Amino acid sequence: MAASAERTYKTLLVTREDNITKITLNRPAKKNAINVTMYREIMQALEEAAKDDSVLTVITGSGDYYCSGNDLNNFEENLEEQLCTNFRNFVNHFVDFPKPLVAVVNGPAVGVSVTLLGLFDIVYATERAVFLTPFSLLGQTPEGCATYTFPKIMGPSKANEMLLFNKQLTADEACAQGLVTEVFADSTFQGEVWTRLKEYAKLPRNSLARSKQLIRSVEKDILHAVNSRECHQLLESYISNECKNAIASFFKKKSKL
Repeated sequence: MAASAERTYKTLLVTREDNITKITLNRPAKKNAINVTMYREIMQALEEAAKDDSVLTVITGSGDYYCSGNDLNNFEENLEEQLCTNFRNFVNHFVDFPKPLVAVVNGPAVGVSVTLLGLFDIVYATERAVFLTPFSLLGQTPEGCATYTFPKIMGPSKANEMLLFNKQLTADEACAQGLVTEVFADSTFQGEVWTRLKEYAKLPRNSLARSKQLIRSVEKDILHAVNSRECHQLLESYISNECKNAIASFFKKKSKL
């Protein structure tokens, strides 16, 4: 599949080349924080990638960050619709995605960009990546199906350190615990990863898709149920004074930096 011109997005760069659909989070000035527009555009890009003739779909970030997580200004209004409908639908796009899905983590990852990694098929990371899920720090609760995938991947004790107590993992720690597939030297990261992915993309497309769907089908219903519960709990967290005070404190500290 040759390179092709794609739809213009406000927050993403999407290209298709060498049998790979590449979705790049493109808000580098905001460390690729996911705002409402990006949520919508990621869903649209995934829907298009599911139907195109690519073999693999890859998500990565522009600039120094993979993603700094959720833009905290997202859910100021219409909380129930945003969290119990839109955000749930967003996570379900990852649960239901029919092709092999690869994360190329080019830098630090925070919040939802970390929790979603449990729904990817392969996660490659540069050695300078770090992984942080500061939910309790912000008076929130985990999402992205992490309350199910993280204990399954790394065991309850290690998962609890991340999800309850804001434990930050280095790339090597995340790899040792199974969240990351492989870590690469930063100087050779892009070259090594994309060379490997281009080889993977030469494999039979339908065979890979069917195999992916067989693997995912074992727990898809569980993931949908987990996602729904997480979103409803997140709504309760967001409307609490505890969460409002924690976010206000976060912005106050940020303004002093």
